[in-house]
Amino acid sequence: MAPPIAERGPPLPEDARPYRRIGPFGADAIPAGLLRCHDLKEGVWGLLSVTAGSIRFHWDDEQEGDRLLKAGDTMLIPPRMPHHLERQGSVTIEIAFCAP
Repeated sequence: MAPPIAERGPPLPEDARPYRRIGPFGADAIPAGLLRCHDLKEGVWGLLSVTAGSIRFHWDDEQEGDRLLKAGDTMLIPPRMPHHLERQGSVTIEIAFCAP
């Protein structure tokens, strides 16, 4: 498995472990909160995995930017970094929440 894409914020601590998983979600079942600006609480990292299709990941911080994530990609989402998702058609995603 390829390492997660890490574009912002602090790296995932070596001792971080998943404590909660959500999904899988198809395009029509993605929770509305993931489609608008939100962030993770302090001390929590997210691992967004695309298992089928593609989805656009947007950074909503001062740097902004976006990335098209495709099947097989995993995006590392650090604590307190605002972001949202944009559907790009058929997709299946899962999210693992990790903390030390």
